Amino acid sequence: MNWTDLAWLGAGLLLGLSFHLRSRQTNSAEIVPLPKQSLEQEPESAWQPLQLAYQMATEMSQFKGGFLARTSHELRSPLNGLIGMQQLILQDLCDNPEEEREFIAQAHESALKMIKVLDGVVAVARLQHGTTKMELQPLQLAALLQTVYDLTYLQAADRNLKLRLTLPDPDLYVLADPQHLRQVLLYLIDAAIDEMAEGNIHVSVPATMEAGCARIWIDCDRLLSLCEAVDLLQTPSKPGATIPSPGLNVMTSQILLLLMQGTLTVVEASDEDVQTRLECTVPLIAPEPIA
Repeated sequence: MNWTDLAWLGAGLLLGLSFHLRSRQTNSAEIVPLPKQSLEQEPESAWQPLQLAYQMATEMSQFKGGFLARTSHELRSPLNGLIGMQQLILQDLCDNPEEEREFIAQAHESALKMIKVLDGVVAVARLQHGTTKMELQPLQLAALLQTVYDLTYLQAADRNLKLRLTLPDPDLYVLADPQHLRQVLLYLIDAAIDEMAEGNIHVSVPATMEAGCARIWIDCDRLLSLCEAVDLLQTPSKPGATIPSPGLNVMTSQILLLLMQGTLTVVEASDEDVQTRLECTVPLIAPEPIA
């Protein structure tokens, strides 16, 4: 090894040593020790927004799988109908032009059903991603429930069902999106009417409040199967079934209520006459003073 090689070796060692020292200085500057303070010493109010956000994100993720499965299941039926009608036409299996026109009309109806399901899914996705905003505002709960009752009592009467409404205190206000909360209640009542051949449906708000939320009860004296799981491989769609189905509308209601910081659950009722109780919770809010 000559003097030139030794010089280059020394320069390389010095350069490597300088990079090592700079790396240690950089690491020591980036890693800043946190103050020795227990998380338990933090005020509880400081962690409530984080806990609420975590709980909402967890519950929302649980619905996504079931919501997508239900959507796929319901799209399959009109899609099969659309393909079937088109195959009959393409294979010249129509006896006359009138029958061919009838097949085209049935295919068109199936396409419209698919669009209806997809429109609902897209609307929920926009709300979840913030593209469409919830218009949260103080709502008089009694007025909203009266509107929902006026829109559904004739439908219940046509099915020989008795729909009753017990209005809450007019001073009871909730913080919610009026359009979407009305949509949720209509979905749930329609789902109950769709599954019941006879019986009673009672909409009420219990006087006892829980954790700053108002509870809305939809009581039925019949067992409902709105929460059954969907097996995409084994469960065919029933001919003439409503699309979107009550099951999909119930799952949509769960997501809409979560976005309004509410919940939808099936709870056990203490009343022996109540076989199914759907409970919606919505945040309470004090009414604004009249100027």
